[in-house]
Amino acid sequence: MERNHIIGFVLIFAILMLWSEFFFKPSMVEKANEKRFADSMALVKTVNPVDQIKDAPGVLNTTDTIRTTDSTAQIVVPEKEIYLKNSLAEFTFSNKGGSIKRVKLNNYHKIKVGENHKEEKIDLYLLEDAKNKFDYEISGNQGKIHTSTLNFDVIQSSDTKLTLTAQLPGGGAFTQDYTLSADNYNLNYSIRLEGLNNNNDVVLNWENYLDKLEKNYEYEKFYTSVYYKVKESNSDYCSCRDDDKKEINDKSIEWFSHSNQFFNSSLIPKTGFKQGTFETVMLPENSEDLKLLKSTVAIPFNDLNAKNFEMQFYIGPNEYPRLKAYNNNLQDIIPYGWSIFGTINRYLILPLFLFLKNFFGSMGLIILLMTLIVKLFVFPLAYKMLKSQAKMAALKPEIEKLKAKHKDDAQQQQVETMKMYNEFGVNPLGGCFPLLLQMPIWIALYRFFPATIDFRQASFLWAADLTSYDEFLYLPFSIPFFGNTLSLFAFLWVISTVIFTYYSSKTMDFSANPAMLYMQYLMPFIFWFMFNKTAAGLTCYMFFSNLLNIAQTIVGKNYLFDSDKIRDTLELNKSKPKKKGGFQAKLETMMKEQQRIQQEKAKNKK
Repeated sequence: MERNHIIGFVLIFAILMLWSEFFFKPSMVEKANEKRFADSMALVKTVNPVDQIKDAPGVLNTTDTIRTTDSTAQIVVPEKEIYLKNSLAEFTFSNKGGSIKRVKLNNYHKIKVGENHKEEKIDLYLLEDAKNKFDYEISGNQGKIHTSTLNFDVIQSSDTKLTLTAQLPGGGAFTQDYTLSADNYNLNYSIRLEGLNNNNDVVLNWENYLDKLEKNYEYEKFYTSVYYKVKESNSDYCSCRDDDKKEINDKSIEWFSHSNQFFNSSLIPKTGFKQGTFETVMLPENSEDLKLLKSTVAIPFNDLNAKNFEMQFYIGPNEYPRLKAYNNNLQDIIPYGWSIFGTINRYLILPLFLFLKNFFGSMGLIILLMTLIVKLFVFPLAYKMLKSQAKMAALKPEIEKLKAKHKDDAQQQQVETMKMYNEFGVNPLGGCFPLLLQMPIWIALYRFFPATIDFRQASFLWAADLTSYDEFLYLPFSIPFFGNTLSLFAFLWVISTVIFTYYSSKTMDFSANPAMLYMQYLMPFIFWFMFNKTAAGLTCYMFFSNLLNIAQTIVGKNYLFDSDKIRDTLELNKSKPKKKGGFQAKLETMMKEQQRIQQEKAKNKK
């Protein structure tokens, strides 16, 4: 192998390793001060929060206390939790700030890995971090008011409906209404101000420390961000890989979403937010949290002054049909990719998956059927590739004769070989172009499996979670860029790729570039480092695809094409007049020019 080829392989390997590590691999905000507000003893005697809350359904009751000094009296209201629930989720609210404290999703779990790599399912919560902040800034009669510091009274409470009201310092009131939908993760949510006289926007500040919910949290981190949609524009998002901040001024915002890999918390106003700022903050690798997401939006005062400002609060899984039902492109938060790859996923792969899901419950079986159907879909391309290989096989005896004739002159071999290809009407790259045309589907599938929640924690054979890598074998050491586990599906893909390469390369001529033969066998082992930490659903699909490729090649070689007929067709092509120009003619010209340069270099050395 020439020195330049070796240098090229080393550079390719280095680039791939750096890209793989990038693709697959702040200080905390201090806890909020204790919430309190000052009031007079007369108001305490008139309005007792305990009497209003203690009999409300779903309320955890404690006893209020009153602290007095020589000149003032303060109410210290212990935190009380109020619950809304349906068959899918349980929402916990706090009277401190009147916001959501946590949401338990009944049909989903986290995986906790204990000793000896034993996995245990535990409850999954969203919005549960004590550092989170959900705060409305209101211009009150005595200055700025932050609702996160207010104590809310329960006006109405049941399993599905909750109304909370807080008296504002200096006069006025702020009310929040929550109504939980049946069999959904949606809250009908509205806010209202009364008794204020100003024209300043109400500003919502939301800071959300996302928990690590997935076993492969590196994957999760790079599929997590703030998404938003501006009216009459496509949805957009902050960077998933770096700190990022987006500001939207003087435009109506239809919704914004704090989205994990598989779950999201989205706020959807009926009439739109006035403006907004959205930010992602990357956290240190050793942080207990996955990422910090921040959103700030403005609500015109007149839109909630003595009337309800209506919104919808979706807090739940990234299930495509549920999100699409909002009819506002909320499903765009599912990271299927953009441009042609996202289009393939949303309008080709996803409909096929949803169709198969109606008939089959096994995700592994669905992957196998998807592989087979996609193979049938691209079979016309595969047929052209197999036919090109059959033509090359038919010309192999002629190529061997040329090699023997010019065994001492590699450059002349290449020139004569290209000339022969042109005479017989054979494209030596004909087997590569159909392969390249299939690449967009493979790249789209690379995004599809880790983004589709139906594969989350779905097991198949030895893989426990098809959205994460399968940990078939734990190594006693860690290999750079590879890790300390071995994915069996990734390993089987490597072996099957080598077998497929062997069958497909038997009919190919590498005399023009012998290094390509070595590269074909080297590439699967290079990509093994990347695919070892890839979603098991993808490597499972790739392994099934290789098995079909091998079967397709063997069947095509033995049954689809008659070698005698192929040879007759080539002889007929040879007798036809040739058109000047074209790719092969240019390639032949380049080979001759390269031969001339080499000959001149040889003369100069002499």
